[in-house]
Amino acid sequence: MSTDQEAPESRVKAENGTANEQPHTELAEHELTIEELQQALAQAEQKAQENWDKAVRAQAEMENLKRRTQKDLEDAHKFALTGFAKELLSVLDSLVLGLQAATGDSEEVKKFREGSELTIKQFESAFAKFKIEAIDPINQPFNAELHQAMAMQAVDGVEPNTVVNVFQKGYMLNGRLLRPAMVLVAKAAEKKPTDTPSIDEQA
Repeated sequence: MSTDQEAPESRVKAENGTANEQPHTELAEHELTIEELQQALAQAEQKAQENWDKAVRAQAEMENLKRRTQKDLEDAHKFALTGFAKELLSVLDSLVLGLQAATGDSEEVKKFREGSELTIKQFESAFAKFKIEAIDPINQPFNAELHQAMAMQAVDGVEPNTVVNVFQKGYMLNGRLLRPAMVLVAKAAEKKPTDTPSIDEQA
């Protein structure tokens, strides 16, 4: 009797022992070495760094795009009047030429001159309002970025490369050149060759 009773208990213990040993075996199969874990960690860190770099570059590109767009908008506002301003300059040039051509002392001429001068002042006031500035470089050094030399002439008592006459004023819009000033520029006087005595005079 005792033998038969002990047999089932032994079988239960044996079965329990087998069941307890099976999970340990499965864990052992899935265990990773320290080197493998370090390698996996390094790969994960590298991937994270790459993603961070991409995010930083994308953010920088967005900021650059934002700045460029803002600048383009500002330029569009600043220089929207460029074409219109150039057309107005032609009208102003005509008024100035007409004023210069109006000579004489008759009442009609005087009235014409007064009206033209008043209109020119109104143009200049409107230009100033929209930041259109005149370039009138008389007696200033020649600047190829702002002036267009129409001719050069030797002028006594004037430093070479100095603007001595302005045929037509230039203009700028918000610091950008609309048209250069057309000018006459002084140049160095040509040296006359010295007279050398002839052979007969030396004799």
